[in-house]
Amino acid sequence: MEYLKSAFGTRIETNFGNAIHLWHCKNMLIEGNHVSNHRDGIYLEFVKDSTIINNRSEKNLRYGLHFMFSDRDNYINNVFKYNGAGVAVMYTKHVYMANNRFEHNWGPSSYGLLLKEIYDSYIYHNLFYKNTTGIFSDNTNRTVFKENDFIENGWAVRIWANSQNNVFIHNNFVANTFNVVTNSFQNPNRYTENYWSDYKGFDLNRDGIGDVPYRPVSLFGYFTENYPQSIILSRSFFIYLLDLTERMFPMLIPSELKDDRPLMRLFKWSE
Repeated sequence: MEYLKSAFGTRIETNFGNAIHLWHCKNMLIEGNHVSNHRDGIYLEFVKDSTIINNRSEKNLRYGLHFMFSDRDNYINNVFKYNGAGVAVMYTKHVYMANNRFEHNWGPSSYGLLLKEIYDSYIYHNLFYKNTTGIFSDNTNRTVFKENDFIENGWAVRIWANSQNNVFIHNNFVANTFNVVTNSFQNPNRYTENYWSDYKGFDLNRDGIGDVPYRPVSLFGYFTENYPQSIILSRSFFIYLLDLTERMFPMLIPSELKDDRPLMRLFKWSE
């Protein structure tokens, strides 16, 4: 396995080009770099069977990490912070992302993690904190989202109708403006045993599982996904009444998009 670091140490800053740029290679190791103020912090294209570990990519003009057509790569214990558009993952299969931090990626087109045409992947033990959108999923399929924390994001998860057969399990959704939004009336994915901080249910048998399902999509969230200009009504009393009515008599939100086994307490990650 080849070892890659900057020729000038582990910290590089410039306003031009990408800090680390790899194209059409395999079995690479990118480790221990601190990059900032670039176009993209780390850019990979056709890079396969490689490991990106213990890097810090922040304050880049576009993406902290951007990769395309890069199958079977592992992204472990990296920090992506204060980037223009967060992290973009595109046209790739068998991605493993674990123990990464996606923080403070704010802006009208900014995401903690953008997934576009991703297949058969595993998103595990990551923190999404104070991003405009924690995860945006466009045509992501057969991917497991397990034991991630979504804390104080605008949208924790935005998942489009073309994303199917994904599983969300043992994640913590805490104090997000919207937990899940979608542009579909259907639910081709599975949500089970997640913690939702705004869950109002009860647990009569004290098994730690809520006795009534939790529906993470609010009517207002559905409107904002389809009519973005409606965001100006956020936190108005009218929206509160609208959401309350819809939860009692669901007609417009996807009724099958629900967590049948919501957790009553934060899920504590295993080591």
